[in-house]
Amino acid sequence: MTGPSGSPATREAQGGGNAPEVPGAETEARPDPGTPAYPGSVREVDAPPGPRMQAGREAACRMTDLLRRDGEIWDLFTRREEYTGGDRDGYDRFPYYRSRHRDVCVPRASQALTEEGFRCDYPESQPFAICLTHDIDTVYRPLSMKGYEIARSLRDGDLAGAGRIALQLRSKKLPAWNFREIADLEEAYGARSSFYFMALKNGDRECSYAIEDLKQEICTLRDRGWEIGLHGGCRAYRDPAQLLEEKRSLEKVLDREVAGYRNHYLRFRVPDTWELLEEAGFLYDTTLGYPDCTGFRNGMCHPFRPFNLRTGREMEILEVPLVVMDRALLLHMRLSPEQAWSEMERLLAAAKRHHGVVTVLWHNEFLLDPSASLRFYEKLLKYGREEGAWMTGGHELAAWWAKNGLRPPAGADAAGFREGI
Repeated sequence: MTGPSGSPATREAQGGGNAPEVPGAETEARPDPGTPAYPGSVREVDAPPGPRMQAGREAACRMTDLLRRDGEIWDLFTRREEYTGGDRDGYDRFPYYRSRHRDVCVPRASQALTEEGFRCDYPESQPFAICLTHDIDTVYRPLSMKGYEIARSLRDGDLAGAGRIALQLRSKKLPAWNFREIADLEEAYGARSSFYFMALKNGDRECSYAIEDLKQEICTLRDRGWEIGLHGGCRAYRDPAQLLEEKRSLEKVLDREVAGYRNHYLRFRVPDTWELLEEAGFLYDTTLGYPDCTGFRNGMCHPFRPFNLRTGREMEILEVPLVVMDRALLLHMRLSPEQAWSEMERLLAAAKRHHGVVTVLWHNEFLLDPSASLRFYEKLLKYGREEGAWMTGGHELAAWWAKNGLRPPAGADAAGFREGI
């Protein structure tokens, strides 16, 4: 794999030394299995806990005990290095190149669990899952951009391309208003996905479309079985009032509760953003991935409930970690198409070994026809179908995981994990 600068990413051993202190942290404790769900949760946890829910909480305690055995894996899983608040880029993100955990192609935390017998069974016994997602940053292509693309096509001798773009000049919807085409493509391969739409007001920073203008398209996707989630704006990841305002705006258009979330630019703060999303009533987040590299940011190739080092408790929000973003894979890492596909196959193979999940983000503007990135995405869909993967969106995966998830080996008990197996 090559790093963001184009030079080969070294696979050195993860750095040693004392772990950084967590500001304001209480003494870490095992997650409280009796912690009630937060108000307004879309999860079905308000009812008295049944046997399956109780078993899930016990499994979470055992997972925590097991991961704590190895301090380095525990620090990776909890993202301890991100609690200090430093080493962030200009977008307030924690990038791969500033992490001491270098080998992001190996899901070390998931590997530790599966090697001790933890397992999961997908709905139809699929060997692994691919979670397909799309962030909708752009809907309208301005006339200036279309004019530039026509000129470039003519310069390159692509008369057919220039003519195709010229036919779109009278419509502000084309070509980025391509949601139905994306759903049709996925449906042809037996897949579904999640679309995360922004719900900003006119005048807000990064507001590029009005969510109300997309009501018909959004509801059509919803009725076909595709998830509609929130793509939070630049302030939502750290501003509870802004987050709730955007959530309610999307829910008003969608006419149902929103379950899934990913923040714009992958802006995220550990554990603050998880806390805000939990309070706002989201079922899951899928922001936790690197903006400049592919891989398993906290060593997990499975959805998980984060452990809050400040409170010493497992959180209610579910994280479906992001593994591959189109811009990172095809642009920032400076890979050739062949190298990019090899990197994708390596990550898919790692997830398959551990019956895990690879979450993929492909923006709608990367799925314009014809384009190399569209062909790459279709190649992924073909791979998933041939390998028997469960290809679905975030909500369906998270809802299933909340009820099932990773299960400990038969006959194991919590005391056995605390004392060592």
